[in-house]
Amino acid sequence: MKNRHFATAPLVPGEFLLTQEDFRRIASILHEDAGIYLPDSKATLVYSRLAKRLRSLGLENFRDYCALIVSDDGVDERQKMMAALTTNVTRFFREPHHFKHLEENVLAKRAAAVRKGARLRIWSAACSNGQEPYSIAMSILSVIPEAAELDVKVLATDIDPNMVAAGANGVYGRDVIEAVPTQLRSRWFTPLGGGRDEWGVTEELASLVSFRELNLIGHWPMTGRFDAIFCRNVVIYFEEKTQENIWSRFVPLFNPDGRLYIGHSERVSGAAASAFEYDGVTTYRLRSRGNS
Repeated sequence: MKNRHFATAPLVPGEFLLTQEDFRRIASILHEDAGIYLPDSKATLVYSRLAKRLRSLGLENFRDYCALIVSDDGVDERQKMMAALTTNVTRFFREPHHFKHLEENVLAKRAAAVRKGARLRIWSAACSNGQEPYSIAMSILSVIPEAAELDVKVLATDIDPNMVAAGANGVYGRDVIEAVPTQLRSRWFTPLGGGRDEWGVTEELASLVSFRELNLIGHWPMTGRFDAIFCRNVVIYFEEKTQENIWSRFVPLFNPDGRLYIGHSERVSGAAASAFEYDGVTTYRLRSRGNS
């Protein structure tokens, strides 16, 4: 009887019954699909993020929800669950020191070669709704104003197709674009009018960014190399082994002297740690063979 009570006892008080078994099934699916680890302490977060999905579907408990997302009919809902549980906290020019470092230590040093025809590639590896890659693009245009006419591109990827679509759409409300410095805002955003308090990115800015759906624990189709990779506040949600694997997969994708920008709660670990050297706050530089 004890085990049966444990299986049916509510893990989080609320409108819908969420048991320990339900939570562990959801956590297992998220780990399998996205590599994200959910400890038991995240039960309240899971409940709060998914309760609206149960209401929308007319379900009465998480047991039925779990049954749906593992069924053939639940493929779309499984994707919606993953989108609801992945964090999309972002803002324009978040961590300003990263963009200052990018402009001074990557873009300024590559500008002459790029103007002569060299490629410039930067990857925003968890782009959310586009604010990070558009910030990168504005930094590029601040240093290389003619970048849209050159071989320059920012790859923006995210696991959530809704975020990828929002980024490609490039429309933001007033409260969002207030984080953009006034001079850049007036240059690279256009008010949409029609009574909408929204702004859209200009065609020139949008032309520098390519949005794609990509799961960091899945296949990476890229074949070219990058001058910088932004992977910030993402791997912290993965188990240590997965974190180390992602850092290692980045290494061969860098051009010589490439830079990696990560979150404040993250550190490069595992075998990849020897491939990088510290180059500023939460910034790493690909170590040259002569310095290894």
